[in-house]
Amino acid sequence: MNGTLPNLFDAGDERSPAVVDLSGAVLSYGALKEQSTRLALALVAAGVRVGERVAYQVEKSPSTIIVHLALLRCGAIQVPINSDYSDQEARALLDDAEPVMVIRSIDRGMLPGPWQSLSIASDGTGSLWGLPWAADTRLPQIAAADGAALLYTSGTTGRPKGALLSHANLVANARTLVDVWGFASSDVLLHILPLFHTHGLFVATHCVLASGSSMVLLPRFEVDPVLQALPSCSVMMGVPTHYTRLLADERFGAVHCEGVRLFISGSAPMTAAVHADFTSRTGAEILERYGMTETSMLASNPLEGPRRAGTVGPPLPDVSIRVVDDDDQLLPEGRVGQVEVRGPNVFAGYWRRPDLQPESFTVDGWFRTGDVGQFDDDGYLELVGRSKDVVITGGLNVYPKEVELVLDSLPGVRESAVIGLPDDDLGEVVVGVVVGESDAPLDGDELRGVARRHLAGYKTPKRIVVVPSLPRNVMGKVQKSLLRDQMIDLGR
Repeated sequence: MNGTLPNLFDAGDERSPAVVDLSGAVLSYGALKEQSTRLALALVAAGVRVGERVAYQVEKSPSTIIVHLALLRCGAIQVPINSDYSDQEARALLDDAEPVMVIRSIDRGMLPGPWQSLSIASDGTGSLWGLPWAADTRLPQIAAADGAALLYTSGTTGRPKGALLSHANLVANARTLVDVWGFASSDVLLHILPLFHTHGLFVATHCVLASGSSMVLLPRFEVDPVLQALPSCSVMMGVPTHYTRLLADERFGAVHCEGVRLFISGSAPMTAAVHADFTSRTGAEILERYGMTETSMLASNPLEGPRRAGTVGPPLPDVSIRVVDDDDQLLPEGRVGQVEVRGPNVFAGYWRRPDLQPESFTVDGWFRTGDVGQFDDDGYLELVGRSKDVVITGGLNVYPKEVELVLDSLPGVRESAVIGLPDDDLGEVVVGVVVGESDAPLDGDELRGVARRHLAGYKTPKRIVVVPSLPRNVMGKVQKSLLRDQMIDLGR
């Protein structure tokens, strides 16, 4: 198992705590290894073979960590599914992944199909834990190149797109992150992220297990439990929404953060205002980083050194990032273009989708992220949007982030999103959607007039719509496609 995740994780002190839940119950590294190995043997005895898919749709608990490790040990390719997905949404992914086994939370019931169905509950009940295994059962040999996880990167409309990540991909990223973020066995991570997504399952969990540190595992983000647990932790990973909700609570302050050496944010951009408010309230600086399902982490602001709001920092060690034009030609610093990456953390391709290979990878092996960005003079990467979100109005490109930064700075605006809507004359027009800081009314026309002082005419939104909130996914990213549809439906 050299170069595999179990080999990396088994180096920790068996007596040390690995997972602590909300009740204070502790799962040591020794218990985690014993229980995940026992379950892996049972899965092998149940017929799971190396490279076969096993899907799970379960609520977050220490049991989820055990299942995750057991699947890694037996060589299965795990398919984590959003615990909030409906049966219809889950089935769309299962039909594509073709798993031999599906594990679901006991209260969800079985999902009929050509797979073995098992149930699980966080209290240790469910049919999964009753799987038998014989004394002569042995775990298979697995290699670094073997598949470890299949994560789906899009919704359930249209054909799903699964990113297949190998043990080697995930080991490379875990080792790098432990090093660049300074993880040590003495660290305690406040784990508030879901365990079906790269951020919570690979970044947060693997940083802990690869460094022999521990995690306080909360089922979900809620302000009261976070305020209770944070003083005993040294690292917190979250999405911008988590930080804005903490700042919205007047109880939150420096006293909760005295023992925290590192606050990390990702999965969605954070506004400069939130950065400044957080530092003013706590004295701590948030570190932003950049990653994708297909690659795990790619860039990070430094642990030591300037952290620049609005950037995701330089590329990580062993990761190469370039900004190119539409012909894959390298652009100089300060020029906006397509972001392409390569490195040992980058996946090899989408599950059973060879048709996507030519558009996903360049002929010289760089992965096209679909993000648009630029490097500054010091090598910090700034992302200005997704290529599909760039608004082309009258033949001119408008990058949403540039406009959003202006809208976010306007009095009374808490956050904004910029989209393009169809227009018979210009092809698309720029539309700003804003959320106010309070219940005080905002006038879209007045905001537009102020924004025009800071933006060229073609970049200035033709309309600014005020809404109560922006639609987001579970990781806090604004769902611009949904927002675009909503604005079209409203005739905006």
